[in-house]
Amino acid sequence: MSSTTTAVQPGRIRILKKPSLLLPDQTPGPVVYWMFRDQRLRDNWALIHAVDLANRTNAPVAVVFNLFDQFLGAKARQLGFMLKGLRQIHRQIESLQIPFFLLQGDAKETIPEFMKECGASHLVTDFSPLREIRSCKEEVVKRTSVALAIDEVDAHNVVPMWAASGKLEYSARTIRGKINKLLPEYLVEFPEIEPPRKKWVGVVGKVVDWDSIIDRVVREGAEVPEVEWCVPGEDAGMEVLMGRQDGFLTKRLRNYSTDRNNPVKPKALSGLSPYLHFGQISAQRCALEARKVQKTYPQAVDTFLEELIVRRELSDNFCYYQPHYDSLEGAWEWARKSLMDHASDKREHTYSLEQLEKGQTADPLWNASQLEMVYQGKMHGFMRMYWAKKILEWTEGPDEALSISIFLNNKYELDGRDPSGYVGCMWSICGVHDQGWKERPVFGKIRYMNYAGCKRKFNVDSYISYVKSLVSVTKKKRKAEEQLTRDSIDHPKAK
Repeated sequence: MSSTTTAVQPGRIRILKKPSLLLPDQTPGPVVYWMFRDQRLRDNWALIHAVDLANRTNAPVAVVFNLFDQFLGAKARQLGFMLKGLRQIHRQIESLQIPFFLLQGDAKETIPEFMKECGASHLVTDFSPLREIRSCKEEVVKRTSVALAIDEVDAHNVVPMWAASGKLEYSARTIRGKINKLLPEYLVEFPEIEPPRKKWVGVVGKVVDWDSIIDRVVREGAEVPEVEWCVPGEDAGMEVLMGRQDGFLTKRLRNYSTDRNNPVKPKALSGLSPYLHFGQISAQRCALEARKVQKTYPQAVDTFLEELIVRRELSDNFCYYQPHYDSLEGAWEWARKSLMDHASDKREHTYSLEQLEKGQTADPLWNASQLEMVYQGKMHGFMRMYWAKKILEWTEGPDEALSISIFLNNKYELDGRDPSGYVGCMWSICGVHDQGWKERPVFGKIRYMNYAGCKRKFNVDSYISYVKSLVSVTKKKRKAEEQLTRDSIDHPKAK
């Protein structure tokens, strides 16, 4: 590889900060990859770029992760999953001879301090469209040395967000052609990561006591406990995608296009959402593997790639170019006006946040979807639409409906705080990426969904029974675990 050739396409990299000129005899300092959204070693363009930079400048490289305290309200369910995945990364990264540092606190302070301490010349970050991460990065840019270069790499999207479009897109229809046009350039196989040529010296990280950190986080966030159905880590993510026994592409793809909108057939879904959210698997890897079986299951693969690439990247586009991605201000003008025209319409039922959170409404289908999310950390995609639209119907107005739906989604969904989650609520309640429909009370011109429509689409009673069974089993397990914990406190083992 020549010194002018990079391992990552230039269009995937954005320069956030150019350094002041290095003196001719100045030795380049280390390259640091600040991992955040893309928590994996394999198929990670940001890590590939960091190692490539280090090798081209004959500098060492390290990976750093900053643990925020309860980021945007994340609880044991989300943080436990994330930390267990990071623990695996820490164990496996040693095979690449790259050190891993875990920082804790405010990244606006910890990252600049670490850069200064190790004398880094280059910082590489992955990309997130969310406000909190972007403002944090802006502060890091301001607080770091003028001699530090900072690159941002979109390692999450197949087509980099800024390459796909430079503006807020109206719908999947308006962005699809732009993305598909760029797929030949960006949907390519990943290069192997070469081990760093220069060994890391200097800053030595503290020994990370993962068990005590995970125990503390899980204990403090116990209000929303962990789930058992989804095993964390990139190895588990690849197993869900490609496993011999129950892999999505190997065993379950056949019926995806016909059954994915049927809540009674949850196995028809890929099950990849938590892994994609935490970056424990690459969307690009999923797409590459799916294309290999496209001739066998053309319709299923086309449908999967539409969801995996176009719809997910449309969500990133919305959250990046629309600063009000989680409020009524972010709705299109027609939708906002229509919703406000009907904000004071009489509601047949109104429920409090507490009633909604506990699934205590007059609609057994809605209650089942809410309890599936509370106890399982996931809700079927079709039910998410119905669930959010009913919140619009049962609250004082669209502002409250949107606020409650985002709060509950972020609190209980394993993949909460994801652009797709925000856009899902905005689509359901505010008509984002949708069109106007026949005007009706409460909803205005927002697309309407009701119980009768669900009954025509799938077996509602079977879904309700399925969720009741899940909840019953989960409650029994938790009760048994709580009893074991009490017993261990009352009767500690003798040393």
